[in-house]
Amino acid sequence: MTAPSQSFLRARDLLTLSRGALMDLLTSGHWIDPRKLDDVEYRGISLGLPSIVEQLTWKKFKKVFHRDPATGVLRGWNVRMEQNGLEADWVPLRKGGKPVTFGHYQVVDPAGHRVPTDCDRGLLIHYGLGGNRRFDATARMRDPIVALHSGNVDLLLGWSYLDLGIKRVPTPSFFSLERDIPLTHLIDPPRPSGS
Repeated sequence: MTAPSQSFLRARDLLTLSRGALMDLLTSGHWIDPRKLDDVEYRGISLGLPSIVEQLTWKKFKKVFHRDPATGVLRGWNVRMEQNGLEADWVPLRKGGKPVTFGHYQVVDPAGHRVPTDCDRGLLIHYGLGGNRRFDATARMRDPIVALHSGNVDLLLGWSYLDLGIKRVPTPSFFSLERDIPLTHLIDPPRPSGS
């Protein structure tokens, strides 16, 4: 299915798009003012994956963005959600009263990073800078993200690839991010960046 006109796009419009149409939207997307992501939670939906993979992983998640007041760094993390259907509430899984998080990251300008051709229009979610544990598989993941409407950060589109140093390996994994609520839980990285 081809991509619909960007002027009318909503998160649910992305659910049935082919990976090719999603990539077209990503490479024609818009810059994101990173300050507009400060201390906001986004509802995330996995796109482009075969249903068997989604059944083994997840369809719903949250991405949380937080501006560290001490360093000025925009960082974030993913939150595991109950897989209770897209029409139901986004309910975080909890352990010890705290949301279950994974895949910590920093949000950076793609300039100066190994970003695939035409995927540098927005921002880059860089898991290698997120303080993930030494052997965490997400450390090699990178997610270019773009706004789907110019000047508006209510609906974002992202895509994941692996940066293996000498090679960048694409994945079939796209995701939408829909602005939700202000930050509800401040979560520390698994370990300080660089350690």
